[in-house]
Amino acid sequence: MAKDAEGMKGYRSRNKDGQLRDTRDDKHVGTVEKQYGRDFGVRSNMHISTLLEKKGVVSVNDLITGKKKK
Repeated sequence: MAKDAEGMKGYRSRNKDGQLRDTRDDKHVGTVEKQYGRDFGVRSNMHISTLLEKKGVVSVNDLITGKKKK
């Protein structure tokens, strides 16, 4: 597997069409907090899909960067 574009963190899995795979919805918030050095102020065993819904964002990237749904 080739390393992704400059500035990207490590090796990322992609779909058949080349699009980066989405984070699994059942991933725990604690894992994302640890991975990105963030604290979202919720239980670490909450699923990331639940947090995305509560915060009104569509992706983990939007959660990290603070973007809101339009």
